[in-house]
This record gives sequence, structure tokens and C-alpha cells, in this order.
Amino acid sequence: MKDVSEELELLLRVADGDRPAFNLLYRKYLQNLRKFVASISGNTDLADELVQDIFVKIWLNRKNLPLIGSFKPYLYRCARNLLIDHIRKSKTQIRIKEVSKNLEEDYAIGTDDHLIYTQTLSHLHSGINLLPEKRKKIVELKIHEDLSLDEIALQLKISKSVVKKQLYTGMAFLRNYLKHFYRIAPFISFLYFFL
Repeated sequence: MKDVSEELELLLRVADGDRPAFNLLYRKYLQNLRKFVASISGNTDLADELVQDIFVKIWLNRKNLPLIGSFKPYLYRCARNLLIDHIRKSKTQIRIKEVSKNLEEDYAIGTDDHLIYTQTLSHLHSGINLLPEKRKKIVELKIHEDLSLDEIALQLKISKSVVKKQLYTGMAFLRNYLKHFYRIAPFISFLYFFL
């Protein structure tokens, strides 16, 4: 019981911006949290980076610390979620690189095709920016973070059917938008890759 009250006092001090208290909190959990992330990721450098990110977020959101029921489970849940986000983003980046590489190889005949490909990606980003804010967010979460419809619905606190409708409407708009530029019909198929 004493440990719980001491930790609550420490969290209250951190919430008030007490840097020495934050340093105590940091030192208390650093090594075990680092081992936890490294054991899952198999990468100590990544573990160091993610643990630093976690503590930066804790400091930036320190005002919410008194609302946390139990800090240790909260901390480990943050670590797990950050690691999952990192893995998901890495997979998406690998996927985009593979698609880009395949498209570049398929259309590496001349510099004109490469220019068209580069311009198409630029036009795609321009098209995304033209979408209504909610639809834009849904499309970006799908394309850039590779979230499922359920994950997007949960994150945005809307129904899966709304996400699905907005996503398909957004993708249809982007396909139409891209059709108006140059001779890019072969490139449009890469949008289907994200659905």
C-alpha cells in the first residue's frame, strides 16, 4: 500500500512539472521497460528509441498522470502500442517501397515514364488534400498507416460502415482525379493495392 501511495505522490509531482520527480520515475522504469521492448522487437537500438519516445510522451502529457489508475500497466501498454505502431509503419513503408520499385522497374523504359510516375505520386498527394477532412483522415490512415477498417473506426470513434463508405468514396475520387493527368492509366492500379 505504501508503494502505491508513494507512486501516486511521484506521479502528482511529475504532473506539476517537477523534473527531479520525472527523473526518478524515468530511472525507476527505464531498464525493465527497455528489456521488455527489446525482448519483443529483438532490437536494442529500437528499444532505446521507443523507450525514449514513451517517456517524452509521458512528460508532454504529464497533466493526465493523476488520472491513471496503475502506472506500470499503463507504461507497458504504451510500450506495446508504440511497438505495434512502429511495426505497422515499417510494413507499410516496405509495401510502398515494393510497389514503387515494381512500378519503376515496369516503367523504366525512359525518363518520361519516371517523370510521369513521380508526377502521379505528387498528384495523388494533391488529390488527398482535396478530400473533405474526415474522408482525408480515413484515406491517410489506410494508405500511410495500413490500418484496417475496424482499427480506423476505433481510432476515429465512428462506425465501420461509415469508414468503409468514406474510404471507397475517397479512393474513387482519387482514381477519377488521377485519370485527368497525362497518360497514367497504368499507375492508377496501385490505388487498388491499398484497398
